Amino acid sequence: MAADHQIKIPATYMRGGTSKGVFFRLDDLPEAARQPGPVRDAILLRALGSPDPYGKQIDGMGNASSSTSKSVILSRSTRPGHDVDYLFGQVSIDQPFVDWSGNCGNLSAAVGPCAIHMGLIDPARIPRNGEITIRIWQANIGKTIVAHVPVVDGQVQELGDFELDGVTFPAAEVRLEFLDPADEGEEGGAMFPTGKVVDRLEVPGIGTLDATLINAGIPTIFLNAADIGYTGRELQDAINSDDAALARFETIRAHGALKMGLIKDLAEAATRQHTPKVAFVAPPSAYTASSGKQIGAGDADLLVRAMSMGKLHHAMMGTAAVAIGTAAAVPGTLVNLAAGGGERNSVRFGHPSGTLRVGAEARQVDGDWKVTKALMSRSARILMEGWIRVPASCLSAR
Repeated sequence: MAADHQIKIPATYMRGGTSKGVFFRLDDLPEAARQPGPVRDAILLRALGSPDPYGKQIDGMGNASSSTSKSVILSRSTRPGHDVDYLFGQVSIDQPFVDWSGNCGNLSAAVGPCAIHMGLIDPARIPRNGEITIRIWQANIGKTIVAHVPVVDGQVQELGDFELDGVTFPAAEVRLEFLDPADEGEEGGAMFPTGKVVDRLEVPGIGTLDATLINAGIPTIFLNAADIGYTGRELQDAINSDDAALARFETIRAHGALKMGLIKDLAEAATRQHTPKVAFVAPPSAYTASSGKQIGAGDADLLVRAMSMGKLHHAMMGTAAVAIGTAAAVPGTLVNLAAGGGERNSVRFGHPSGTLRVGAEARQVDGDWKVTKALMSRSARILMEGWIRVPASCLSAR
């Protein structure tokens, strides 16, 4: 075998919300990776340390969880009314593929700050002190995200006192607006793809389950916790150590994806790990979060646990939070009913790491529910910057 050598690519390693990932500027990628294809995927896989049959990503920047095996490509936007184009790739840990089918809501909080850091925003627009509004085109799903980024002394304010359950240290708050999160996007689907707020989902070997199937933020299958033998108070070990439970969730996910029209054949679900998500809901009750923090029954409107890339998420995916807020705003969905029913424009839900509030503006138009925006707050911080090194053989990927 001929000796290989490494190439280096400018990159920024960032935390956004309860996730972190490697951010690239499109123009900094090797020319063959500036468009979709095997070279781009090979670089991202190698940068994160995948595929890794050991499941640890020791030889890369990934941290062996769906929250940390992520990549982002940013570029100055040529789309009218937008500042930056944001493309997200969910890198599989143990398989050789990158899933481009959805967004990462947590890393959305890091896009505005990183765009400033990478010089993609006109310096004349950046205030000396105050807040800059950055309009982001989310290229995976064809949506607009508006980020409100705090600025101090002409620099992005990263440190502050905003606390986010699931993140150890406080930081500066970044407010996000997800515009028209349930309108027809790249998938071409309606908010409720079957036209119902609650469906009967038939899953061979498991049974027929009540389910809310929604396209908002990210395609999501909501179930009642009690219907699948859970309380909604579960932490990661209760599910992630149970191989039979993980297999059941994957079976549910595959059949839900088929019913939502996201795939045409059940076998396709194996190559579409990022979407849809599966989440289960329950009325509020007291529990102990993974940090040891006590969450009282009155601290949340409902409990939600969500699966991501085949495992129970340690907190909540940002895009799934958008789906939760949207579903909560529509009377009769399982999320809405678990929160007590009725109309609402915000909801606070309990997740394994604590609680999170998300808002949504919903209204009925000609008998159909429309959500104009979903709102939530996150934080972001640069962890490291410099160059990623990957083998030059990535450039020959086919």
